[in-house]
Amino acid sequence: MQTLAVAEYLNFRHAANALGVSQSSVSTRVKLLEQDLGILLFERLPRGVRLTEAGRHFVEQVAVGIDHLDHAVKTAGLLARGEQGHLRISAYALISNGFLAGLLTRYRKMHPDVDIDIAECRAGDAVKQVRDGHLDVAFVLGAPDIPDCHSKPIWTEQLMIALPATHPLADREGVTWADLSAETFLVRHNGTGPQLHDLILLRLAECWPRPLIQRFNVDRLTLISMVEQSYGLTLATETTSQIRFPGVVFRPILDKPGSVVFSAVWSPNNRAPALRDFLDLAKKTSR
Repeated sequence: MQTLAVAEYLNFRHAANALGVSQSSVSTRVKLLEQDLGILLFERLPRGVRLTEAGRHFVEQVAVGIDHLDHAVKTAGLLARGEQGHLRISAYALISNGFLAGLLTRYRKMHPDVDIDIAECRAGDAVKQVRDGHLDVAFVLGAPDIPDCHSKPIWTEQLMIALPATHPLADREGVTWADLSAETFLVRHNGTGPQLHDLILLRLAECWPRPLIQRFNVDRLTLISMVEQSYGLTLATETTSQIRFPGVVFRPILDKPGSVVFSAVWSPNNRAPALRDFLDLAKKTSR
């Protein structure tokens, strides 16, 4: 730093005053550096100093290195405080008036310099990616007990059935699982589809006739469109039901489970400050 100060002020006394040290200390440090390098950095003049050609080149390179170091230190500090970084999330849906969308909106306002990547995949695949470090947190349906991961229920939603507006059950205020036992259910291969598939089997295991479950590799909106076209019925959450779909009505399922829980899953080995702050906000918001 003393050498850069002398290069800036071209005067040992002025450089010493700027650094708050003695002139002799600055002069000694520069002289020792010149001896170590085996080159003359400054020409001593009656009034101040002048950089040699070698000195000018040396100072330029050192200044660049210090700028890089300063940037690295600042960036490391921002990352350590969670003010910068990356947050990789697996989410089942980002509907504008849903809990998760609201949580992300609040987080982004609090941490505008954190980049957020959002993916949608099957719960099992999402947990695997959390284990492998490819995802920071996955939101999954239910409250799974995963030995090598942490999980915490974050929010709940009413469980709904999506029906064609012309369906006989569409005029009811709500339905029971028994009402649905003879229906054809549509579920997705990805997203929450596998979990909803298992939920249908569990709830209707003792009913006869057994439900027919058809699985499709489509997105959520396409599945709802298939309901409108009377391919069958599909389970949905309260958040999804708030979107208006022509020709489709949503009715609450009145018997247990009347609601479903969504949990956050993350690796105990992931110490990223961005994840820590996001989970803290999710827990506070859920309360």
